[in-house]
Amino acid sequence: MTKILLDELRYPIGKYVKPTNFSDSDVQIYIERIENLPGRLRESVAGLNDQQLDTPYRDGGWTIRQVVHHVADSHMNAYCRFKLGMTEDLPSIRPYDENLWAKTEDGLHGKPELSLALLENLHTRWVYFLRSLNSTDWQRKIYHPEAKIEYTLFQLLAMYAWHGDHHLGHIMSLLKRKSF
Repeated sequence: MTKILLDELRYPIGKYVKPTNFSDSDVQIYIERIENLPGRLRESVAGLNDQQLDTPYRDGGWTIRQVVHHVADSHMNAYCRFKLGMTEDLPSIRPYDENLWAKTEDGLHGKPELSLALLENLHTRWVYFLRSLNSTDWQRKIYHPEAKIEYTLFQLLAMYAWHGDHHLGHIMSLLKRKSF
């Protein structure tokens, strides 16, 4: 498989680019993407059978089922990271091995509905929280010790808006390729 094709499968919407500036309209656009993700994710997997759910989006990649559960795992961590960023000065967030999490029993075999329902409620609360932040709050920072990078809360917002769309892109591109 060519590198270009592999990159298209791995990054169907392109790689995340850490923004340096933001506006109020940028914030609102990212929040809306986060707000709409659970419904879009639910629509993407509606009617899929177990065989389809257990199809990897690329060779060596996660299955649709694992992708849905990963988004829930990741966004639970994201919510905690935002709360830490608002309540502590430059907190170090706790990294986790997302590949090992995807291989746990619930990630491999759990019904997607478990994570879809979780995401709907989590995103409702997360968006409520995000809409309470002001322009000064978006400048607060967290530290990722594994990557050795500081992120402002705005950069974190942009990353998680991208993250949801990125994994939705994995599912949508597979559905199109396989005609599910």
